[in-house]
Amino acid sequence: MSEKNVSGKIRVLVVDDSAFMRVAVKRVLESDERFEVVGQAKDGADAVVQARALKPDVITMDFNMPRMNGAEAVRAILAERPQPVVMLSAHTQKGAVETLEALSAGAVDFVTKPDGEVSTDLSHVKDELFRKLRAAARSRPTAAGVSSAPPPPVPASRPVYRTFSGASLLVVAVSTGGPAALERVIPRLPASLDVGIVVVQHMPAAFTRALAARLDGISALTVKEAQEGDRTLPGGVLIAPGDRHVVLDSAGAVKLADSPPVNGCRPSADVTLQAAARVFGSRLTALVMTGMGRDGAIGARAVKAAGGRVLVQDRATSVVWGMPRAVSEAGLADDELPLDDIAPKLVKLFG
Repeated sequence: MSEKNVSGKIRVLVVDDSAFMRVAVKRVLESDERFEVVGQAKDGADAVVQARALKPDVITMDFNMPRMNGAEAVRAILAERPQPVVMLSAHTQKGAVETLEALSAGAVDFVTKPDGEVSTDLSHVKDELFRKLRAAARSRPTAAGVSSAPPPPVPASRPVYRTFSGASLLVVAVSTGGPAALERVIPRLPASLDVGIVVVQHMPAAFTRALAARLDGISALTVKEAQEGDRTLPGGVLIAPGDRHVVLDSAGAVKLADSPPVNGCRPSADVTLQAAARVFGSRLTALVMTGMGRDGAIGARAVKAAGGRVLVQDRATSVVWGMPRAVSEAGLADDELPLDDIAPKLVKLFG
């Protein structure tokens, strides 16, 4: 927490162009003795000034604001000092695209506002807001950076998928801090990479569609949100859809499941990894990246038991070293990698 924090409370700066929403956020936060609202900012430019002066432990931020939007404000704040930002997002496709921009700029996480942008009733998201703000206050935010390796050019015509016979599979498990981390891995993989990829990112449905579209636009590989019957083939990346588990049949085809959440998550990486281990065996690689909780640890054990390989992102470059830590401390990781070493490692393994 901030060096100015002597109360033991999590000090929060609330940023929103709506005075009604600022009051609503302040009211719900101060209903919990763990939080203290130390300031309110009416737009992104004001947020930069107040973040510099107040040095809060965490910032809540809307996206659509005058003078400087949420993504621009996040970049400006993180350029000066690592301060975690949690976005308050409209639960719409437009809100998802905007939130992805802010997450790619370095925001740690997001909470969807109920009933779109007009409601100030936060009672239904209160527990999620508290949980994510507490996690964000302990996180390691970094400004969105550019890897030392330039991304491969996106070909005008990309091969969609190659054949399944003997194909390998990479399952990526990622949560908090994931969108920005994925942008430093997936776009740096060549279209010729000889492995199919499934990404399990903890997000609601509209947000996984937006994530797939964003990554597809900047990647040589073809990236799409997984649908029933899609094949996990080299040349393609499938993003698990929000609120559906991804399992795989004997031919490596996607089956979407509405079974209960696992580790509090749907989609869950454990579900996908255990299913994939049964189909791909030693041809399966798990990559567990930044994220809160333990999702992926049980699946990693199944991967190792099947003769597969397990990689994890290292602590220093993880926004939240929860999911990778659970795998590493269980002794399941074959390699622990800094974020910008992950793409070169995958090229070495499957290039």
